[in-house]
Amino acid sequence: MQGAFVSNTTADRRALVRPLLIVIVAAALVLGGIFGFHLFVGKMIKQAMSKGASAPQTVATATAQMSSWQTQTLAVGSVRAVRGADLAAQASGVVDEINFDSGNDVAAGTTLLRLKPNDDPAKLLQLQAAAELVQQSYKRDLEQLAAQAVSQATVDSDLATLKSAKAQVVAQQALIEEKVVRAPFAGRLGIRQVDLGQYLAAGTTVVSLQALDTVYVDFYVPQRALAQVKNGQAVTAVLDAYPGQRFTGAITSVNSKVDTASRNVQMRASFANPDHKLVPGMYASVLIDNGDARQEITLPQAAITYNAYGDTVFVIEHRGTDAAGKPAAVVQQRFVKLGATRGDQVAVESGLEAGDIVVSAGQLKLHNGTAVIIDNAIRPADAPAPSPPNE
Repeated sequence: MQGAFVSNTTADRRALVRPLLIVIVAAALVLGGIFGFHLFVGKMIKQAMSKGASAPQTVATATAQMSSWQTQTLAVGSVRAVRGADLAAQASGVVDEINFDSGNDVAAGTTLLRLKPNDDPAKLLQLQAAAELVQQSYKRDLEQLAAQAVSQATVDSDLATLKSAKAQVVAQQALIEEKVVRAPFAGRLGIRQVDLGQYLAAGTTVVSLQALDTVYVDFYVPQRALAQVKNGQAVTAVLDAYPGQRFTGAITSVNSKVDTASRNVQMRASFANPDHKLVPGMYASVLIDNGDARQEITLPQAAITYNAYGDTVFVIEHRGTDAAGKPAAVVQQRFVKLGATRGDQVAVESGLEAGDIVVSAGQLKLHNGTAVIIDNAIRPADAPAPSPPNE
């Protein structure tokens, strides 16, 4: 009985081990299959990436070249007239005459407006008559003084009275003149601000008058630019009202002090304006040439890869052709030291030589030794003074 019990126990254990082994083997096969699949996928990806990396990349190129480079200071300014004023009557009154139209060109001294004189002319006549009477009395007393018929004191009193009477006439004439508005200089009138019959308080603006044949542009530059700027130096103004057009002038004055808040100094340039295109109040960008022009190696700014650790370019090396006969080459990355910029260009102070050919488009897919195909059908802009496309 004991032997049979042992035999049955062994058989039961074998029966339990067999399914367990089957499960283990199945799990091993599944895990092996998954691991093998991932190895296969990784290998295929690596091969694809390797093929992609070795495939030539299409790029555009530009040639580093020596160019005349003029360092400039850029400032923002406003146009103002050499002579400009808002004209107004000095006295109060009702508008009696308007002798101009808006936008007229007028000569100096032209009468533009008169207020109602009221009784001012009558008072002037009264004072003139009184002055004439005193003049006659003074003349008679002078004749009598010669005959010793009156004293010197009487003649002196008559002279003082005559001077007072004449002064009252002059004062009344000045009062009448205060009700007349005249052009103090030749220029162009603005928009009329008053109407016939309107009551004007003293000092109310009637019209603006601006002399436009020559205009000023006032602007500010940093104090560090003082050593490079002097009277008579040429400047160029650009206005958005006239895109693509440049106005040439000269510095006429530099302020005698620097603004302590901004550390900027005010300057004024004069511009001939025969066609009256420049109008007071216009915004202008002012370019000032600093020193003499020099030769610099220039590139399009699009050719530069800007990085925190240094600016780089990709230089074309080992030029040749690919299997299809297209221009092909290999690129080498170089660090460069950059200078000033102007328009679409940047000056290169070191790292390149004139004549070096660099990649100007397509740098993001490149690294050292990448084969490239050169296609310059479309190139990035490389203008020192770019203009909008519609010009």
